[in-house]
Amino acid sequence: MSSPPVNRPAVDFDDDTVARSAWLALGVTTLVFFLVVVDISAVNVAFPSIANDFGVSPTKLSWILSGYNVTVAALLLTAGRFADSLGRKKVFLPGVVVFMIGSVLSGLAPDVNLLIAARIIQAIGGAILAPTALAVVLPDFPPSKRSTAIGFLGATGGLGAIAGPALGSIIIDLWSWRGIFLINVPICLVVFFAGIRLLSESKNPAARGRIDFIGVVIGTAAIGTVMVAIVQAESWGVTDLRVIALAVVGLGLIPVLLQRSRHHPEPLIELDLFRFRTFASANAAVALFSLAFTSGFLTNSLLLQELWDQSITTTGQALLLSPLASAVTSPLIGRLADRIGHRWILTIGSLFSAAGYLSYLLFLNESPHVFDHYVPLSLLVGFGTGSTIATWSSAGLADIRPEQFGTANATVRTTQQVFYALGISVVVALLAAGGGVADGLTGYRWAWAFVAIMYAAAALVIATTFPSGSSRQRAAGAAASA
Repeated sequence: MSSPPVNRPAVDFDDDTVARSAWLALGVTTLVFFLVVVDISAVNVAFPSIANDFGVSPTKLSWILSGYNVTVAALLLTAGRFADSLGRKKVFLPGVVVFMIGSVLSGLAPDVNLLIAARIIQAIGGAILAPTALAVVLPDFPPSKRSTAIGFLGATGGLGAIAGPALGSIIIDLWSWRGIFLINVPICLVVFFAGIRLLSESKNPAARGRIDFIGVVIGTAAIGTVMVAIVQAESWGVTDLRVIALAVVGLGLIPVLLQRSRHHPEPLIELDLFRFRTFASANAAVALFSLAFTSGFLTNSLLLQELWDQSITTTGQALLLSPLASAVTSPLIGRLADRIGHRWILTIGSLFSAAGYLSYLLFLNESPHVFDHYVPLSLLVGFGTGSTIATWSSAGLADIRPEQFGTANATVRTTQQVFYALGISVVVALLAAGGGVADGLTGYRWAWAFVAIMYAAAALVIATTFPSGSSRQRAAGAAASA
């Protein structure tokens, strides 16, 4: 990390051919990625039914989601490191099994404590799948087609966000909230057995299985304690001594982890990745983007339900168009990024998202204008996120060697998870400081301004630090210079 960033692409661009088996393998991993996204979004719909069954407080209930998010964030780097060192397929397929077991236990849980524990098991599987679902198939794609593949994965995420609440509502009506988890079982079985046949094995050829297990413990503890501090700050308060202690411990462990990563042959964090300007730039910008992404969605959901007093059905319809536009845009943008590069696509996409939240600030008021104001304005955000949400991953991996895909993708996703949680905490505080979610527009205006500023800051960072051109063009330039 001490070395200056470089532009040198570390990939081979000689062959553009994509085998049919690579597309089939992408279909397998895309299916399980869709499943994970659907499950996360559907759980939100199930909260009232779970609360009625178990009779628990909202604070306790929130750990069904928070426990999942904290666990995923804490284990992403570990999963990526093991995938690169031991083999992506060897790690991916057990991840499917762990996610399935967690789903079964969640669907059968007799009380809320066991449900939270089952969700943590499910999250362990989700943490394995998040970096490996991409890393296990990307080596089969030539560099000039990788953004296209990642774009399809991003479109799947958008469709999962759309389908989750709708499917969740249908399953709850026809069966119960338990069906949201149990429906995962047959799909996981299909993915597991198809994966055995279709997925090829890949790993870092330099790896010898000598993973820094002490670094794994330190890194997991560091990210986990920071995430718990962020999540609990909403209920305990930012100045609570427990929050401060957790944050200090977590942040204090990070320099220790970085020091070990500088010297260990197979560290948890590969600091050499940050020598690539594309990777360093994408991580810096994605942190700012992530502060805005999930927190902006939460703000708008609260606006529709709490301030404008809209039904669940109307809220779902109003929130549908933006992720649908994102799902349609994402694979098209992935193909474009393969041809012209990521710099201006990410810049323009982030600015569109910023413009969408600025338009909310300028044109929305306390009177409900759902379909004549909010929904049309949300198209700006839908196009912006469709241009960026999957493109961040392909930008970060643009010049990275295939043997480092697992660790590199896990690093980007860890950045996203931590800053997603931090962004939610910030807007919750802004909404509360503005008078609450049901008592006027002040808090929403502050939240929209924060989100718009973060999107604009991400655009500024990527425009000024990310190299121009595609990976192929940078490779050709480097070869010509040599």
